[in-house]
Amino acid sequence: MATRAWRRHPTTRRTATRRATRSPARRPARRPTRRPRGRAARRRARERALTRLALAALALGAVVAAARAYPVTTLVLGVLATAATLLLLARTGRLHLPGLARAWSHQNVTHTLAAYRHMTGPQFEHAVADLARRDPAVRSATVSGGANDRGLDVLVVLHDGRRIAVQCKRYAEGNRVGAPAIYTANGTYRAYHRCDHAVIVTTSRFTRDAELANASLPEPLRLIDGRGLARWIGGGRPPWAA
Repeated sequence: MATRAWRRHPTTRRTATRRATRSPARRPARRPTRRPRGRAARRRARERALTRLALAALALGAVVAAARAYPVTTLVLGVLATAATLLLLARTGRLHLPGLARAWSHQNVTHTLAAYRHMTGPQFEHAVADLARRDPAVRSATVSGGANDRGLDVLVVLHDGRRIAVQCKRYAEGNRVGAPAIYTANGTYRAYHRCDHAVIVTTSRFTRDAELANASLPEPLRLIDGRGLARWIGGGRPPWAA
């Protein structure tokens, strides 16, 4: 009896091909586990601390070896390094050294006055107005200088209602403010500008005649010379608070 050869149905072959080429089912990707941020930060901090400790140990070993080999040189370098550190701390205000503080204060005053002397007249008036606005007691400080200002360059109004007439004299160091400036400011700040007090600020000094003229007034004006201006800039009390 002849055996009949079995034939696969054509549809069966196509179905198998489609099943083979069909992409597998997608599975949701797992998110990588993350370490807590606090743990990672602590680990990095420990690593940095260990690194600094190792560097400090190496530096200490190098210093000890150098001290054994060259004791005099190491001592001199140590003294210089200590002095430089103290000077740096004193310069930045972290260490108070009275003698150096006075020297640097004088240097800072000289530098500040030089900067103000290089300003123009209007720039100096605006700088004085800015200084006045730093005072919490000041409500407003308005620049009103001009060709016919009649002794008023900056008008300062305090929160308590007082009005201060400020006259600005940007002079070189050798050019001093004389007595006529005292008479002009005294004759106008009350009658013309309706102010309660008057202040004259200069980058220079006042002559002896100006000081005598001011002392003879029933209500002397407040005179601020270059050094007084530098103290005001450095955080000192404003003229109307003295």
